[in-house]
Amino acid sequence: MSSPVLFSPFRVAGLELANRIVIAPMCQYSAQDGCMTDWHLIHLGQLALSGAGLLTIEATAISPEGRITYGDVGLYDEATEAAMARTLEGIRRYSDMPIAIQLAHAGRKASTDKPWLGGKQIAPDYENGWQTEAPSSVPFVPEYVPPSALDRDGLKRVRDAFVASARRAANIGIDAVQLHGAHGYLLHQFLSPLSNLRTDDYGGSLENRMRFPLEVFDAVRSAFPEGKPVTMRVSATDWVKGGLELIEVITFAKELEASGCDAIHVSSGGLDAKQSIPVGPNYQVPLARAIKSEVSIPVVAVGLITEPAQAEAIVATGDADLVAIARAVLYDPRWPWHAAAALGGQVWAPPQYLRSQPSQYRNLFRA
Repeated sequence: MSSPVLFSPFRVAGLELANRIVIAPMCQYSAQDGCMTDWHLIHLGQLALSGAGLLTIEATAISPEGRITYGDVGLYDEATEAAMARTLEGIRRYSDMPIAIQLAHAGRKASTDKPWLGGKQIAPDYENGWQTEAPSSVPFVPEYVPPSALDRDGLKRVRDAFVASARRAANIGIDAVQLHGAHGYLLHQFLSPLSNLRTDDYGGSLENRMRFPLEVFDAVRSAFPEGKPVTMRVSATDWVKGGLELIEVITFAKELEASGCDAIHVSSGGLDAKQSIPVGPNYQVPLARAIKSEVSIPVVAVGLITEPAQAEAIVATGDADLVAIARAVLYDPRWPWHAAAALGGQVWAPPQYLRSQPSQYRNLFRA
């Protein structure tokens, strides 16, 4: 059997990955006042033993008002930094898997309840609610309290908050930063003509709509250590007529590459409740393929990638350089082990687990 591409090493900027499997950021809504708890140690700790090439910490707010819910993780003050540092210290005692963080601001999709409690917006005058902010005063759905439109001082405040969070990430030894420019959150809201109705230099044309996300990227890139990757997650389409389209996101990807972006993680949707998404296995892979054909930096594909052969085909055919696994790895925290067994690859396993190697897969584990 030929060696699977999925389990070949890969480099993103100065970061060496053991294989092409990325664990995508997945919100847990289990923080207290932005601080990680023991849940995060358990959750991230088990994923750090999975054999993947990279583990990404969930969408992490750069300010309290940037949280999706009151249960979101933050990295915006000494308390949130200390809590995350404690979690990372516990994980790194037993795993040397590289760890990235997704830095985010939810914009008009902030101030909501936890998903298992309905996920609806909590109004500013209710417990656990606050006033949201966005490019324009356009709510996500009509019944929500409209966000406050960010003025020039607000834009600087948000940009500076991204920088401060990136510096905190560097302080605690995070290996890479991903900026969240997808799923209808703030940076995506600037990119989409459905949520950005501004008439200043930050709205209207694609060049103007790209301006703030690119400013944030440039500022974070300058603040995060050289050689450590700074990447961006994008929604390649809004899946709504009149919304952000793939051709525009390709232009944005080229601008990111020119600015020194080290990789692009391609997702889609999340901006408008009227979206119509053709969900199915590999449904976002054509979007990743289209962007990859136009840039030379690594591209990550994500979205209902659940089977080993499916993931192998994506990287082996060149549709993307890496695959991101999300809900599949929550369901099966040893997904990379099982993929390696199925494809004839090798994964790292902690010495405590070596004796679990099935006899028919004698070369599965790399201690």
